[in-house]
Amino acid sequence: MTTRLDRAFAAIDAANARDPKHEGGQPANLLYGQRMTAEQERLFPDASEPLRIACRGQHVERWLLPRSDYPMDRAGYLQWRTEQGRRHADRIAGIMEEAGYDGDAIDHTRRMLTKQGIKRDAEVQAVEDIICFTFIRWYLGDFAAEQPDEKMPRIIEKTARKMSAEGRARVLAEFALPEPFAQYFRD
Repeated sequence: MTTRLDRAFAAIDAANARDPKHEGGQPANLLYGQRMTAEQERLFPDASEPLRIACRGQHVERWLLPRSDYPMDRAGYLQWRTEQGRRHADRIAGIMEEAGYDGDAIDHTRRMLTKQGIKRDAEVQAVEDIICFTFIRWYLGDFAAEQPDEKMPRIIEKTARKMSAEGRARVLAEFALPEPFAQYFRD
């Protein structure tokens, strides 16, 4: 029997399968969603369905709003990121409604995707921790290779600051970070 969670995941995956950018032979956003789910299952195996959906759909159809459509400065990046979060939340809300979720579950997922309540709402914070783990495990190496060395400490510091104390402790336990970076994950 297909559950509403199965239907939501299938719709998210179908949307992300259209990503024109590929990584490892798969559409990049489809792979990202699967990696987010893998981290969620590992870090929060008893997660609620809205949290599971927020993780799987965190970058749904991200390519439809290119970063290049915004000024290539910090303000432009923040504007783009905010609009992406809103778009992702709207798209996932529609998917959840079609899958049979009620308004409370949809609204909670929307808050997670727009990061409303970070550091105050445990599930919003869980999504942020999962995002950071996914970044560190799967994307940090390639990302760092593209950045000037002097920018990386600030990027790592910002990543650590977004995480919960428990998330930072797990990073230290699971990853062999160089000392200059590991310092940012210590309380």
